[in-house]
Amino acid sequence: MKVCIGLSGGVDSSVAAHLLLEKGYELIGCTMRTFDTERADKEREDAEAVAESLGIPFYVVDYRERFKKDVIEYFAYEYTHGRTPNPCIICNRKVKWEALMACAAEHGAEMVATGHYARIEKDAATGRYAVRKAVTAAKDQSYALYNLKQEQLAATIFPVGGFSKDEIRSTAEKIGLFTADKPDSQEICFIPDKDYAGFISEQLKIKTDIPGNYVDEKGNILGKHSGIVNYTIGQRKGLGIALGKRTFVKEIRPLTNEVVLADADSVWTDRLSFTDFNGQLADESMLKEGLAANVKIRYSDKGCEGLVKKRGDMPGGDKAIYDISFKSPVRAVTPGQAAVLYDSEGRILGGGIICS
Repeated sequence: MKVCIGLSGGVDSSVAAHLLLEKGYELIGCTMRTFDTERADKEREDAEAVAESLGIPFYVVDYRERFKKDVIEYFAYEYTHGRTPNPCIICNRKVKWEALMACAAEHGAEMVATGHYARIEKDAATGRYAVRKAVTAAKDQSYALYNLKQEQLAATIFPVGGFSKDEIRSTAEKIGLFTADKPDSQEICFIPDKDYAGFISEQLKIKTDIPGNYVDEKGNILGKHSGIVNYTIGQRKGLGIALGKRTFVKEIRPLTNEVVLADADSVWTDRLSFTDFNGQLADESMLKEGLAANVKIRYSDKGCEGLVKKRGDMPGGDKAIYDISFKSPVRAVTPGQAAVLYDSEGRILGGGIICS
């Protein structure tokens, strides 16, 4: 079988390719050109070098326009509207898998593969595919993959999902891959300096440093903030205001350009709402009566038990809204992030984008 593997220039995708070759798959390597920076150019060079060292063909697909429209513009829009998006979730479904599957189709490959720490399972009873957590919780990347569709999952292999990071690095060293000691990326790929406000200002050609009021939960003015794109729910550090107690961002109000500050207890809640549901093991009908799930509300979250239920259609009827009631309070529910639903075996039931 011929497989198109996404090569990022890092150790995980490098070893994923090696593991597939060991199993007898015929491989082609593919990387995306999405955003032009010195770092991105270097990653593409590394990806090509990996392909050469493994003796597989290598292709670069130009997805800059698609990436700009579906990821960068989305990211900027969400931030300026008081939400905190996860761009990898959107990129995986709308850009990365589209690029890999297009490259596979062009070059006669039947499947695609990546170096994500996750697994894919097909449910015997329903025939539906779902992402399952990796065997090592420390590197599990399933959260960012909840938005993949059935046809994408059916054509995907995750070779490293059954290994720990140490095992992957050890394998890279044994076979002489130069990526063995390459550090992991820790930031958003298109904003390596982490200056979100500066990036959004440049992309949208707008001012992002417009000051506004810090207010308390009753609306009393506490001071001035430096622009809402500089803040996220639950943030404590970098507020630039001293109130004589530990203070956190509870809410961001883009319409009034206000940032609501509150004490630690106020950023805990036992419920949230989300939209844009994508089902993997679950479908929408299962949410009408209520579905028990373990819910992660951010990438690093360990999860909390909750009951998920469809509330109804939003005004205008263009999308549905769903509610989650948690058994125990969760901290800093953040609009724009994803709520990902898992079953007891670590398989993704589905998920959506938090709206409140």
